[in-house]
Amino acid sequence: MAAETKHSNHAARSAYSSRNLWAGILFGLGLVAFIDETLFHQLLHWHHFYDKSTTDIGLVSDGLFHAFSWFATIGSSFMLADLNRRNAWWPARWWGGILLGGGGFQLYDGIIQHKLMRIHQIRYDVDILPYDLIWNILAAAMLAAGIVLAIRTRRESQQTGGTALNER
Repeated sequence: MAAETKHSNHAARSAYSSRNLWAGILFGLGLVAFIDETLFHQLLHWHHFYDKSTTDIGLVSDGLFHAFSWFATIGSSFMLADLNRRNAWWPARWWGGILLGGGGFQLYDGIIQHKLMRIHQIRYDVDILPYDLIWNILAAAMLAAGIVLAIRTRRESQQTGGTALNER
């Protein structure tokens, strides 16, 4: 019986492989956005989501940013609950998604929003280079680890998925 359960878990994981990844991506995006907004915007007061206007506009932009991160996290939690209910939650694939979502968000923030759009910086009135390097290197490392996990779990899914999906 234990072998049947293990085999059905592989079948469910293969069938819901992309949903595991997307649940992780949304969670990672929401988590990193939450940490950014809470730590750098609210606690340290280093910047707002949009710094090219008044403080009031910056606070409103922070509120919208916080709502976005909250909805991403809650949406991923519903996806995760559904995966768990279907006995299809794949922790390694989900963690790969978290790293992809978090790293992708952070790299987008560091390159597009900080440098290209210039809607805010990590900090002001300091040498920004060390902050930019740490921010973007951490983002790239998270992305790289997420890509490795996503590829590894995709291979596992392809190896077990062919027979598992035919049985459904």
